Amino acid sequence: MSSLKTVESDVVAIHRTVLGDTTGEAFVAFPSAAAVEKLVEVLDELDEPPTVRLLAREGTLKSVMDDFIVASTTADLVASETLSLRTTEGTGMSSLLVTDETVVTVVSAGEFVAGLGTDDDEFVASTREKHEAAWEEAEPFSLRTPPISRVHETLAETFGDEVDADFARVLDSLETARGDGEGLDEVTISLLVAAKHELQLYDISRWGEDTGVASKATFSRTKTRLEDRGLIDTTKVPIDVGRPRLRLLLGDERLQEADIDELAAVAQEMLAANAA
Repeated sequence: MSSLKTVESDVVAIHRTVLGDTTGEAFVAFPSAAAVEKLVEVLDELDEPPTVRLLAREGTLKSVMDDFIVASTTADLVASETLSLRTTEGTGMSSLLVTDETVVTVVSAGEFVAGLGTDDDEFVASTREKHEAAWEEAEPFSLRTPPISRVHETLAETFGDEVDADFARVLDSLETARGDGEGLDEVTISLLVAAKHELQLYDISRWGEDTGVASKATFSRTKTRLEDRGLIDTTKVPIDVGRPRLRLLLGDERLQEADIDELAAVAQEMLAANAA
């Protein structure tokens, strides 16, 4: 091979170094779950990202896309045709970044990550050919999460800029939005922000279903869980025809007094205490 170089860094730095200088199409193959998250972060940050084909194991993508923060950003990248996702159950293949000019293998050793790369023309061409064939045989990955840009746009259009801004600040205060003990999920966040602004359950759940965040039934179940645990309270709002609708309220003084940047942390503490 004409050249072999070692780039010792973290995964983010490797992705930035390789993809930041790429103008064509690149493959990212068989990354770890953590590497997928960092790839999405880097592509979202780049002013002119390359087109990336991400080939990964289905279990890896499902695990990563359970996090609304990552999934909704990924959906934006997919919508802009910056990123496409396919799955394969192939084994024995190293994590690779393949561009028109270089092939970089990502190697992990404990807490350390290194990128081992070559720009040998023949090797690069052969590797691209191999992964293009693997891509054609792979299955498209169905991403059901709406793009985060659409979430913000529809929130602002439906409820106003202040509600959207608060939703964004709660998301920004979280490292993950899974709702599995590591973070609050998107439905819980939506309901807490709605309660802070005393919106009606009918309106926020209809928005969620129309936007693709979750079904009305999911919003209703989550509201009941949060109400049972004292995070949310409701009051009836009479309407001309039919059953009264429910206005959402924050159900605890700690939540009512919390700054929007602290709302998620207080909610997590309360949920953890109730689960104990």
